[in-house]
Amino acid sequence: MKKIIYILILNLILILNVNAKNHNLIQVAELNKLFNDLSTINNPKEGDILEKKIWAVWNKHPNQNELTEKLEFGTELMYQGQYEYALKVFTNIIETDSEWSEAWNKRATLLFYMKDYQKSLKDISKVLDLEPRHFGALSGRAQIYIDLELYQKALKDLKDAKKIHPVIRGNSLINELEKIVNGQNV
Repeated sequence: MKKIIYILILNLILILNVNAKNHNLIQVAELNKLFNDLSTINNPKEGDILEKKIWAVWNKHPNQNELTEKLEFGTELMYQGQYEYALKVFTNIIETDSEWSEAWNKRATLLFYMKDYQKSLKDISKVLDLEPRHFGALSGRAQIYIDLELYQKALKDLKDAKKIHPVIRGNSLINELEKIVNGQNV
């Protein structure tokens, strides 16, 4: 009897795992299509629409609605200035699923607001390991580099973000940073 129960539990775990992976594959396919569409855009309004769709996918956990809800709650706390509480929420999400890039990105954003640039940069690296197309993380890292007066690194990140998102708002900074890097007056 114990053997039958063990086999049933094992089968249930395998079925749940396959369903979770399938859900994640659906999300990956959706992102691939959105990024493909984004790469051909030259109209900022169309780019904004696609960007919002990408953010909507990123902000939704592929198979755990409660993590999506926690991310939303942590984001609200962050924007309300409750940084320590938000940090606990984002860290808890990361501990639950360390493969969800957006949890790392939200914590990186929070750490940026807290002026803890080194920890933010570390989290951004993790975001980009998990989702190399994360133009938000690239733009955020560029902002940190600008604050740290590491203009060459900031310029590289903004150019990399532009390759992914041709009409991203940060494009206007590229010319200014090129002038700074080349020693010209801005």
